[in-house]
Amino acid sequence: MRTIDYFKPQSLDEVWELKAQFPGARYIAGGTDLMVKMKNREVKPSALISLRSVPELTGITIEETIRIGAMTTITDLITHPELGNIFPVLIQAARRLGSPQIRNAGTVGGNLCNCSPCADTAQVLLVLDAALVIRNASGSKTIDLCDFFVGPGESCLASNELLTEIILHPSAPNTRAVFLKKGRVKMDLAIASVAVLLVMNEDKCIKARFSAGSVAPVPLRLSKVEELFNDAVISNELIKEAQSIAMKSVAAITDVRSTE
Repeated sequence: MRTIDYFKPQSLDEVWELKAQFPGARYIAGGTDLMVKMKNREVKPSALISLRSVPELTGITIEETIRIGAMTTITDLITHPELGNIFPVLIQAARRLGSPQIRNAGTVGGNLCNCSPCADTAQVLLVLDAALVIRNASGSKTIDLCDFFVGPGESCLASNELLTEIILHPSAPNTRAVFLKKGRVKMDLAIASVAVLLVMNEDKCIKARFSAGSVAPVPLRLSKVEELFNDAVISNELIKEAQSIAMKSVAAITDVRSTE
């Protein structure tokens, strides 16, 4: 039986030291995806570095910007006393993510770093214009979430880098947002999902954000649909045109859950 070294660092400095000592190690957050991949022998790390006890990676700070530690669990999002008033659509998506057991263990950062096309939090964070703080032993950088996903299961993270924080800005007045998800059964992964954010000035849309999940290799911003809605008056004709553009923008996925 193959054995794997398991480390539980107490700080980011310890994380960098362990990664330098064991370059083939994998970071583990909630483990809800990684453990399945290991069981199926899809990945075979030489060691696991748990991020559970690293205080720099946890917590939600609400000031001029909202900062969410990458190790914040989905349940922590849902139960936060203020976050739901600021971003109700984020809580709406979080409540649809898996079972209570998955939400208790799974983390926001893990849901993003898994880079699944159907990641529920990714759809909403895309329309909220989220930014990500990425760190390594030498320093940090901030990137837009839309630049994070490279392909199915693949992000722009280098092997020595770690997602540490998600940054959000409060939504403008008159913002409306919604997350919709279609699965085969309750708590299942999405066959298709969409997140929409509109900033309205009476009947005119002054800012639009659309994203779609499970319909492309990565969580997808529908930029052409956004361009159509920006500075437009909402009408049935506009919605029909948006539907046509959206259908041409996606690349439907065939897998065990659905066909094209």
